[in-house]
Amino acid sequence: MDLAIDLLSPQPAPAEWIVWFTAGCALSLVVFRRLWLPARNAVTIAHEGGHGLVALATGRRLEAIRLHSDTSGLTVSRGRPTGVGVVLTLAAGYPAAPLLGLGGAALLGTGHVTLLLWIATGLLLAMLVMVRNAYGILTVVLTGAVFLLVSWLTGPEVRSTFAYAAVWFLLLGGVRPAFELQAKRRRGGAPDSDADQLSRLTHVPAGVWLLFFHTVAISALIGGGRWLLGF
Repeated sequence: MDLAIDLLSPQPAPAEWIVWFTAGCALSLVVFRRLWLPARNAVTIAHEGGHGLVALATGRRLEAIRLHSDTSGLTVSRGRPTGVGVVLTLAAGYPAAPLLGLGGAALLGTGHVTLLLWIATGLLLAMLVMVRNAYGILTVVLTGAVFLLVSWLTGPEVRSTFAYAAVWFLLLGGVRPAFELQAKRRRGGAPDSDADQLSRLTHVPAGVWLLFFHTVAISALIGGGRWLLGF
């Protein structure tokens, strides 16, 4: 009963300086390459999780998720090779991190810090069932362990600071991958990217799909940022 009350009861918003401080920390992780390379694993988890969740939601058979040490990933699902299901599955990867950040910002905007941490832990545990390589298992387990330990062992102030930092990172980190993909395609790389596969399936230019990814990420950052900052 106490756990249910703790999950559903709103917590006071942190001091304004903490909100800005966590935003600055998250921005540093995204902007500086040496910090971004390891931190990008969290965005890859969200990306592949987005593919997997939408694959299941559209009736496809989810067979495996793999996360690699170069921060790339692969989600394998079975079903019709064409149609709405496969299009939605492919389109879900890049928007996943920003939309998770937006949902997290909505929860934090109403003070539900503990609920957010437990939802994140639950999503990571659900994803772990489908991960099929050692590095991926290690990455998801460590990420889930951090959320679980913060939820159980820290006080309200630490939980709140961690939650704001995590959501800011999803919002800000969700913007960079589409620009990275755009740069790779400009150099002639990534011929089998999500955007290129979507282009072949829908006959809509890959650049339009990239614009869609950019629009979702930037819109989520603006909307989520307003919630976090109380505007």
